[in-house]
Amino acid sequence: MEKITDRFLRYVSVDTQSDPCSETQPSTMKQLDLLKMLRDELEGMGIAAELDEYGYVMATIPSNCGKDVPAVGFIAHADTSPDASGKDIKPQIITGYDGGDIPLKGVDGLSIKVADFPELAGYKGQTLITTDGTTLLGADDKAGIAEIMSMAEYVTEHPEFKHGEIKIGFTPDEEIGRGVVRFDVAKFGAEYAYTMDGGRIGELEYENFNAAAATVRIQGRNIHPGYAKGKMLNAILIGMELNSLLPAEQRPEYTDGYEGFFHITGFNGTVENAEFSYIIRDHDMDLYEKRKETLRKCVDFINSKYGDNVATVEIKHQYYNMKKEVEPHYHIIEKAVKAMEMEGITPIISPIRGGTDGANLSFMGLPCPNIFAGGHNFHGKLEFVPVESMEKATKVILNIISLFAAG
Repeated sequence: MEKITDRFLRYVSVDTQSDPCSETQPSTMKQLDLLKMLRDELEGMGIAAELDEYGYVMATIPSNCGKDVPAVGFIAHADTSPDASGKDIKPQIITGYDGGDIPLKGVDGLSIKVADFPELAGYKGQTLITTDGTTLLGADDKAGIAEIMSMAEYVTEHPEFKHGEIKIGFTPDEEIGRGVVRFDVAKFGAEYAYTMDGGRIGELEYENFNAAAATVRIQGRNIHPGYAKGKMLNAILIGMELNSLLPAEQRPEYTDGYEGFFHITGFNGTVENAEFSYIIRDHDMDLYEKRKETLRKCVDFINSKYGDNVATVEIKHQYYNMKKEVEPHYHIIEKAVKAMEMEGITPIISPIRGGTDGANLSFMGLPCPNIFAGGHNFHGKLEFVPVESMEKATKVILNIISLFAAG
């Protein structure tokens, strides 16, 4: 079998950054470079695979266990986050990690510090793959892809390994919330599935945020500053005032666990016009709705102070908490727990402080919890993944398949 390190490095060398401003599907055509590669690799293994017009790769490995067992799917996304460059990635491979700070070669003084990321201590002696400090790495979710592909290679090379029907899916545009908008669940054909899109080893998640995106627009009034008294409305300052009305303690940097947040993600403006972008998150549906109402009340306050329609807000729903769709099928969680324990991994069942393709798929009729892919510090220049975590994730996939085949 190909080493998972080599497979992962081949995948991260392909720039697959998605674009939230694009209206095409997939949002960037360069994602197809990797998706075509994956289809071809699957076909090279003798697995029937196809890539459709929307950028979905779907493949099937037929059952060989001679029993009527559910078809189980494994899904990962090919795109990387728009938050940091995914072009010309130059990974560092650190063998026998010594437990200390990890300098990043591409930027003077930048390093992954143990003081900032104490979880590094758990990987002493292992092999870590990091960025060089100029791009993200792409373990989110090319680690998941590498793990699924390694599973596929193992199954095809070991006909004695008994399994039911295995479904494989690779998607575009997960990072911009459009990963499964055109995903055909019936065509995919799995009864249950797992996204390999979690973080550290042991993570197992079947709860996620309810999520919305909001855009606040401020219409200012630009007057020559020499004659502006009592007349100018500075859209930038008014937007800043609106932002200050949101509770500061409910920002991402101050919340954890089940706590939701308001997160300002972008700003663009002049005195005349300004636009502020937010994401709104909460696990509890009632609190999620209250958060949206809080933002609307802030807009109303600004308009009462500065005039009608100075501020407007557009709120778009993104995804719901999958818990109520997955929990009735709790045996798929139990199988994942047992699959990890078979590898000596302690499962860490916790709510996702984010979302996955699995959240939307669960509401589309495909219960789909999320399993660790092994990476840390996603979406930025400090991203890293332990090779041993990817190897363990592949074994967990194989164990899940065996447990389904056992009935």
